[in-house]
Amino acid sequence: MSQELLIKAATYNHPEQIPISVGILPGAYLRYGDDLRRLLAKYDDMLGKTGLYFSASEELDAAYRVGSFTDGWGMVWSNACDGICAMVTEHPVKTRADVHDMIIPPDDGQIGHGFMYLRLLDLRGFEEMMIDFFEEPPELKLLIDKVLNYNLRQMKIKLSRDTERMVILGDDLGMQTGIPIGAEKWRQYLKPCYAAIFHLAKDDGRLVYMHADGCIHEIIPDLAECGADMINPQYRANGLDNIERVCKGKIAINLDLDRQLFPFATPAEIREHMEECVERLYLPEGGLGLSIEIMQDCPLENIEALLATADRLRFYKG
Repeated sequence: MSQELLIKAATYNHPEQIPISVGILPGAYLRYGDDLRRLLAKYDDMLGKTGLYFSASEELDAAYRVGSFTDGWGMVWSNACDGICAMVTEHPVKTRADVHDMIIPPDDGQIGHGFMYLRLLDLRGFEEMMIDFFEEPPELKLLIDKVLNYNLRQMKIKLSRDTERMVILGDDLGMQTGIPIGAEKWRQYLKPCYAAIFHLAKDDGRLVYMHADGCIHEIIPDLAECGADMINPQYRANGLDNIERVCKGKIAINLDLDRQLFPFATPAEIREHMEECVERLYLPEGGLGLSIEIMQDCPLENIEALLATADRLRFYKG
């Protein structure tokens, strides 16, 4: 999918078709191999060149290989299965006192997934971070400021190097049923961070695309106020009713279709799910894209149903 089409949808500039984003996780390549490659090749017109480069575990990035590694923040990432992303299992900022002399990596212009809120959790650990947000010690603001200032420096470098009109960012802000620290505390502590980061891009004439997993519908308007031009919310965690109510005609979205359905549904149920989403959310002027993420737990026949239905629905006109 071209970024130009996504930008037309994000700016309500009457895209010729609904933009379709397809992400294939390495585990799916490892499971299905050439069968998956042949299937994807049937949809080159929709997908473009999708980067079909995973063929053996030796080619995987360290985050997708069995084993452990330590990143520049001192966080230890561990993985028990090739093809699935590792998770942080050792958190370097173990106490509040550690915040004062924590390791901060050199500036490199990279803003990876989980750049703000998830980084706080990975540095302190989920339970300790939740206690910090509840008790609000001075170190809470200090930690947030250190991570924010790092991200602001990275964004400035990134903008000086990249020419893409849309800046793609991702940070998972919700759990299955809501914002872990509550919407009000999120607005107090984290909304100013995203506003500051986004507006560096906005002031440089860029658009901002924000991916965020979890139940985030109550803060989607806040993300738009921060400067996000398009948001990538999950269907299952937010619910279609909430997404339609909050976003349709107001905030452009690249809807993350129901990956929790993909492994268990029939192809017919996949088609019904996608058709309902498009029928409920489509506007001729734009504001809608469809995002499909495929893992190794999705049967090959369901992958085919996802691709075939997306190829048909991208030309939907209501």
